[in-house]
Amino acid sequence: MRVHFIAIGGSAMHNLAIALKRKGVQVTGSDDEIFQPSKGRLNKEGILPDKIGWDENNIHDQLDAIILGMHAREDNKELLKAKSLGVKIYSYPEYIFEQTKDKKRIVIGGSHGKTSVTSMILHVLNTLNIEHDYMVGAQLEGYDCMVSLTDSAPIVILEGDEYLSSPIDRRPKFHLYSPNIAVITGIAWDHINVFPTWENYLEQFEEFVKLIEPEGDLIYYKNDPALTKMSALNKDISITPYQAPAYEIKNNKIQLNDEDIYILEIIGKHNVENLKAAQLVCQKLGISKREFYTAASSFKGASKRLEKIAESKTSIVYKDFAHSPSKLKATTSAVKEQFPDRRLIAIMELHTFSSLNKKFIGQYHGAMEKADEAIVYFSPEVLKHKNLPSISANEVMEAFGGKNVSVFTDSEELISFITSKSPMKSTNLLIMTSGDLSGNNLDELGKKLV
Repeated sequence: MRVHFIAIGGSAMHNLAIALKRKGVQVTGSDDEIFQPSKGRLNKEGILPDKIGWDENNIHDQLDAIILGMHAREDNKELLKAKSLGVKIYSYPEYIFEQTKDKKRIVIGGSHGKTSVTSMILHVLNTLNIEHDYMVGAQLEGYDCMVSLTDSAPIVILEGDEYLSSPIDRRPKFHLYSPNIAVITGIAWDHINVFPTWENYLEQFEEFVKLIEPEGDLIYYKNDPALTKMSALNKDISITPYQAPAYEIKNNKIQLNDEDIYILEIIGKHNVENLKAAQLVCQKLGISKREFYTAASSFKGASKRLEKIAESKTSIVYKDFAHSPSKLKATTSAVKEQFPDRRLIAIMELHTFSSLNKKFIGQYHGAMEKADEAIVYFSPEVLKHKNLPSISANEVMEAFGGKNVSVFTDSEELISFITSKSPMKSTNLLIMTSGDLSGNNLDELGKKLV
């Protein structure tokens, strides 16, 4: 079997390439730029391209398949040659489905919480030694590859991203998996560059529900009104709503009461909700509630999802991937709820296309109201790079609202302001970004502060 990756350096693409190489497939690839950690991982597996750039000679009629990444363009010379030769071209999710079509597919969708729910399920399956395949969009601790595709595993756990599949396939990725068990954690408008209206974004999840296999299952968050209406769209499936079980916080730990008492390592109501979704999935896989929670009690969270990067006796520094309004609100509330007696400083970097868009930024109003001090940072250079209209610090402050908000546009000034608070006492710091505050090492920053 010979497979060539066009745009092999992507975070998802290089993981799939490694998984196929480990399965015995002859893998080649190309890209016009490959950064770490993709570069090092591909090199370790012996599938790093010999040279950077596109080359028509990479494409020949001995190839069984092309896997096309989003980084490539429609006029890519390798793509055009593959079309002319009639080589089968797959998008990333199409090929994932091709490799898993004979397995039970569990797909975790939603605007937020996808990685956390997926990670929780994987943790329990690993703890209980239940064989499974998987595909996760984020790097998780303890994994050297975030895709596993074997011939023997009867089930596969897939993180269901709603972003586009490839330059020539504009369908959301999660439309291509045809789940037997589907989860939707909630819907909050995102990816405004692709889905310009709330209605358009909502339609993608409606279609996802319709694509669940007959006699399949939909597990959805009960308190999302959009999902309550949506659950009736597919008459051939079973419907299971969920919400957070009863819990309380004792000694800065969540004590969960779901027919029995369990002490958890996770924090935040949103993670208790995520855990319930994961429990219901595992229940449908034949895992008892007691087995699930006993295994899940040791789960500490996914990487960059309320990840603890530094700690003293009276302070903790967390980093989180949160960048959308709903994620900011849930994450900020979680830290404040867990540590009500500590001051909370929350920093958020506007870094994504949606978060920097003037039409969208008003969605952030009140998103960090639980913080004692809320700081919003953005770089004017990122706006230029994304070809977005400029936005002022005052406009950002007005959009977020609240007297607790301050705005920075210079990373050096921001870092200087933060480090002036060192050493922190009876204070937690939460850094929320899909970037790195314009090139700063967040782990080192956290250690300096405590």
